Amino acid sequence: MTNRAIISTPEAPAAIGPYSQAVKVGGTVWISGQIPLVPDSMELVKGDIKAQATQVFQNLQAIANAAGGSLDNAVKINISLTDLADFAAVNEVMAEFFNEPYPARACVQVAALPKAVDIEVEAILAT
Repeated sequence: MTNRAIISTPEAPAAIGPYSQAVKVGGTVWISGQIPLVPDSMELVKGDIKAQATQVFQNLQAIANAAGGSLDNAVKINISLTDLADFAAVNEVMAEFFNEPYPARACVQVAALPKAVDIEVEAILAT
């Protein structure tokens, strides 16, 4: 693929496995799942689900910016939670990062996530 670009920024956590922060093909950007890692230290955010979700959405925002867009370009968000009881709190945080019209979204409960975190979010952007 000649129009495939790998997106990488120090403003978001480095990949902790064999994947890219994001891949852009044409005007579409696929952002890998982000967990609540602080980019500078690569340490997990301490605190409740709101603190964790805030870091996750900040990471997504940084990658979206590096791809030449913003979270306003999001067309689909996939949220994985280890406890769906956190659904309302994550909605509150998400509303701080997105403007209407909101992207399509899925939210599922999963048994476990990398580094035993409570939340992971991935995004697809149309820039």
